[in-house]
Amino acid sequence: MAAVHKLIEELGRQGALKAAETDADRRAVEAAIAYMSDEEAGIGFLYSGWCQAALPHKRLADDAVWKVQTERVTLVVEPGRRNLAGDDTAFCGVPFGSRARLILLYLQSEALRTNSRDIELGRSLHAWLGRLGIPIGGKSFKDVREQADRLSRCRLTFHVQQGGRAGLMNQNIVDAAMFVDDDSAQGSLFVETARLSETFFEQLKKHPVPLEEGAIRAISNNSQALDIYCWLAYRLHVLPQARTVSWPALYAQFGSSYKKLAHFKMRFVDSLKIAIAVYREAEVELDNKGLVLKPSRPPVAPKLITANGSPATRVQPRRN
Repeated sequence: MAAVHKLIEELGRQGALKAAETDADRRAVEAAIAYMSDEEAGIGFLYSGWCQAALPHKRLADDAVWKVQTERVTLVVEPGRRNLAGDDTAFCGVPFGSRARLILLYLQSEALRTNSRDIELGRSLHAWLGRLGIPIGGKSFKDVREQADRLSRCRLTFHVQQGGRAGLMNQNIVDAAMFVDDDSAQGSLFVETARLSETFFEQLKKHPVPLEEGAIRAISNNSQALDIYCWLAYRLHVLPQARTVSWPALYAQFGSSYKKLAHFKMRFVDSLKIAIAVYREAEVELDNKGLVLKPSRPPVAPKLITANGSPATRVQPRRN
């Protein structure tokens, strides 16, 4: 499915765009062009659980609980509450969409980069979102503020089953809100730092998945393509041999927002094309049974170096 890259190399950008037969093909070409022309080499990290079970793509009812159950991971996200006047409270809803995913990626990447649960926000988060092409102003700022608030208040449960072992993580993502109310005309402001919960931070350090910032940048507005990219980055490089993931299994993991499998299939194929456009090494094939995954190089190549005389594993973006 990496034909889009060859098409660009053979026909050039404009030729490849003209040759695209569908809107989805065109979006895949555009994503590949953006990725291939991106010269910034940045690396982000995501807890492996998020690569196997993700947040909803669209807004749910404010009191709705989100659940995704896959072969190895069950994720439950419960909405938090915000205080109202008097003794009242109200559900604020679970986080959703691409903005929530990008905030999560920032928090986890910074925590690993600094080896600290305390993460600077304010200018740092603004700058990072800017690097991903997300302007901080107007509706965009409102969206980021809303998703940060939802992430701050929600409670998540990851139940991981692997082999004969099982693990459970059940708590908030962060220990305090990422925004504070402000009585001035600004309404609300980023706090100076956010603190990842201790359990979540420990799991992140044990099970990080490296991702290319350039790839994230190219598909930052497509939440389903982001989910598929992260999943493939986690799965493909550890496969000992080809494996087929059935359509029902794909539907369980990625299709909770769709009422019918047929509707999900069409959207999944379109999003898969976009994800593969920024992960050239991914070896996958679609057939009637589902998606065939084949052993592939990871998007971020491992590199063994020596730090202060001791062996240390580092990673670097892999570009052709």
